[in-house]
Amino acid sequence: MQDLSKFRLPPNFRGRSAFICQLWWLVQGVLFATSPQFMYRWRVFLLRLFGAKIGRNVIIRPSAKITYPWKLSIDDNSWIGDQVELYNLAEISIGKNSVISQRSYICTGSHDHSKPDFPIYAKPISILNSVWLATDVFVAPGITIQTNVVVGARSSVFKDLTENCIYMGSPTKFVKTRIASS
Repeated sequence: MQDLSKFRLPPNFRGRSAFICQLWWLVQGVLFATSPQFMYRWRVFLLRLFGAKIGRNVIIRPSAKITYPWKLSIDDNSWIGDQVELYNLAEISIGKNSVISQRSYICTGSHDHSKPDFPIYAKPISILNSVWLATDVFVAPGITIQTNVVVGARSSVFKDLTENCIYMGSPTKFVKTRIASS
């Protein structure tokens, strides 16, 4: 069984000092979250100020939450919806023209429940180009979602997803091939 008195955060786990982490959380709560919907460039500016790599024409809603901006990269023309949580204890990379819809939870970290000290771990997540995660999708640590994938609403992704496919369910299951229409 777990004994939380033995838990220790690994050295430099956050990637920045406790002061910088607290400063980001303050900026996110006061300047980011309270900004009007249309101020996308303002929110991108704040994220870049804290080390995020953000491309052109990226839309991030003010209710989105990013744990550590210095562990985030988002490529051109991608959208992050309302109440999306990017729990990036490890790196999260999002490709071009991808949409992470409202209330989705992208989770790079967890704990090893089999050990008494309940150690925390983090594994990066890669979401490639032209991906659409519909509303309320959960993505587990260490996952890669290939190009041109759609994940249906309220799905949970626990395995890598192959390109040009549509998936649904918890856990996700292949539904059909995604075919582009003109």
